[in-house]
Amino acid sequence: MYELQHQKDLKSLDPDLHELIKFEDERQVRRLIMIPSESAAPAAVRETLGSTFTNIYAEGYPPSETQGYTEEKILDYTHMLGNYRRYSNPRFYKGVEYVDVVESLAKRRCAEAFAANNLTADDLHVNVQPLSGAPANNAVYSAFLKPGDTILGMSLLHGGHLTHGSSVNRSGIIFDAQHYTVDPETERINYDAVLEKAFNVRPKMIIAGYSSYPYVPDWQLFREIADSVGALFLADVSHIAGLIAAGVIPSPIGFAHITTFTTHKTLMGPRGACIITDNSTYAKKVDKGIFPGEQGGPHINTIAALALTFKLAQTETFKTLQSQIVKNAIAFADQLQNRGLRVPHKGTDTHIVLLDCKSVKAKDGSHLTGDMGARLLDIAGIVANSNTIPGDRSTFTATGVRFGSPWLSQRGFKEEEFRQVADMIGDLFASTTPYSLPGRRKPLRRAKVDFAVLEDVKQRVSALAEKADALIENTKRHGYPHYFSIDDKVDAEWANFKISGDEARLFLYYVLSSDIEALSVGESQKTKIHTSEATVKGVIKCDTLSSFVLSVPGDQAGLVSAWLRNLSDGYIKFDKDLSIKVPGPIRIDDLEPGAPDQTDGDAVTNQKPYYIGMEEDDHSAEFPASLCLG
Repeated sequence: MYELQHQKDLKSLDPDLHELIKFEDERQVRRLIMIPSESAAPAAVRETLGSTFTNIYAEGYPPSETQGYTEEKILDYTHMLGNYRRYSNPRFYKGVEYVDVVESLAKRRCAEAFAANNLTADDLHVNVQPLSGAPANNAVYSAFLKPGDTILGMSLLHGGHLTHGSSVNRSGIIFDAQHYTVDPETERINYDAVLEKAFNVRPKMIIAGYSSYPYVPDWQLFREIADSVGALFLADVSHIAGLIAAGVIPSPIGFAHITTFTTHKTLMGPRGACIITDNSTYAKKVDKGIFPGEQGGPHINTIAALALTFKLAQTETFKTLQSQIVKNAIAFADQLQNRGLRVPHKGTDTHIVLLDCKSVKAKDGSHLTGDMGARLLDIAGIVANSNTIPGDRSTFTATGVRFGSPWLSQRGFKEEEFRQVADMIGDLFASTTPYSLPGRRKPLRRAKVDFAVLEDVKQRVSALAEKADALIENTKRHGYPHYFSIDDKVDAEWANFKISGDEARLFLYYVLSSDIEALSVGESQKTKIHTSEATVKGVIKCDTLSSFVLSVPGDQAGLVSAWLRNLSDGYIKFDKDLSIKVPGPIRIDDLEPGAPDQTDGDAVTNQKPYYIGMEEDDHSAEFPASLCLG
């Protein structure tokens, strides 16, 4: 008999995937996530995403008259199902009577959440079917433009989005994409310059709304510019939709001809998108642009989750949170500047904050790149992304890091906690030394950070994350890969680590003072590990040609573990010559405590031309008797 696997839970069907999800659950709690396009969807939203609505195909739309229904009428099942049975509906699939209800409900709640500037929910037409922000924008383009038409949006390098005419996106390939930028002195939009550009290029569409420009556009001025050249005005408010719905910042509704936004950033909903217009003629074009113009069947489970998202967006709790998001971003930006780090655009009035990594410089003039800055922050437990800032010439050589305040604000962080995070970043980057390596085409920009400072920031990140744990449900550890912190100790005389991997032997050659090349399988030797904080004496045993067991005193286990793992990661300073690179990465596993094999001989060899801390050793000194075994 066929086994009905769909009746089993994930843990039974795929324990590995179940465990991986649990690890990701905990990563999101143990890290301070500051990517501005990310937020934590509430558990009820995620529950709705996993509903049986995910099984349904529903190409098309609900009956057009439902667009003006109140929520009460939409939820009147006797009326809705009676109409469905009598008249069917415009969709290409049947069995969608409840789909009509949930999509109509999502549209109505969206209209109620975004009604503004003297327009009511009854004035707005909403499409909740776009699978994401790019399909939403592309559907608008295909509905209103022809190939070769001119569009005017902000340059990607100054804060615009790929779909606003980037040369690598279809919006920049199909259309004649023109761009406005920020003023080089103020780093703010100069509306006179935008007007002049519009008159010069005569676009069919002008786009406002950004992915890394941190200020709210002047919607009225953009509409006036669009009207002056006969252009449509598209407001893409993907990043700031939650702030707009909460009334924390001005809304483009009533000014923009069409408004698009994603639902998974400040709105804190599922990954989807919406399109709003108050023009009935445009509404028909928008709907055709999405289906059949851009995509087929909508994701009904996502639309159901959107219905909940828009209900939550109308609560006082949501509005209070959105207000705090802006306060937190401003406090964060101010403290970064207090620490001597340059904040492009000179601040923020939304959830986005940028940091200019060029303000982190070495004596020779080398500066930190956006990529290296983001990588160092990630290693420390602060999750952000590299980003272009005004003055950058390519996304591949971005010199900025982009931060956002939504996720940490959801965890209960206020201005003081955000200032603490800014101080952590200030401390980390103050101990960072950028440098350059020769590259095949151009110098490779790298950076290394002080070991003790990195470990200190990790512990402060962990403490702040632990402080917020009480606000997050279901955050118990699930065997999350746990690395010793620098101060951790093992309650035993000896702690043991297994070090393995293709480059394990070469890695240990650099790290240990002993002659590891002389070890055969099964043999042990005394050794030293010179960290930047202390020298640790131990024993190394060769298990296989690529696997070793390192034994160190239990009270120094945390120091050794942190040192080795940071060397493997490749970001800490260990030599005056920053360009020296330890082979890796290698695997380090914690083993059960226990005494190592007895061994004789010297822990220091004179057979190697280099190892970390070599200058500290007297090669004629005997190994201390306190660590002689047997």
